[in-house]
Amino acid sequence: MAKKIIWTNKAKKELIDILKYWIERNRSNLFSIKLNNLIKDQLKLIAEFPESGKKTDIPNVSMKIIHKYLLYYELIDGKIYVLTIRHGNKNPKTLKLK
Repeated sequence: MAKKIIWTNKAKKELIDILKYWIERNRSNLFSIKLNNLIKDQLKLIAEFPESGKKTDIPNVSMKIIHKYLLYYELIDGKIYVLTIRHGNKNPKTLKLK
């Protein structure tokens, strides 16, 4: 059975910032739409198969690579919480999940 996906406020803001960046950079929303759809598709897979993401050192937290972005999520009580989404080139030492 599919798990419920819940976006944290932090992750929502990061996604919006990422999509806005690509709209401004490309002067078009085509890539942002494509990226957003890719993220949605991957979240549907995560909802069906929560263990499909790569485990992290943090208990209950997994990571899924989506294009050049890393989506971190946590499985708690049958719900999937999207904690953060960030570009894979960012320094991992600056990762803050909450």
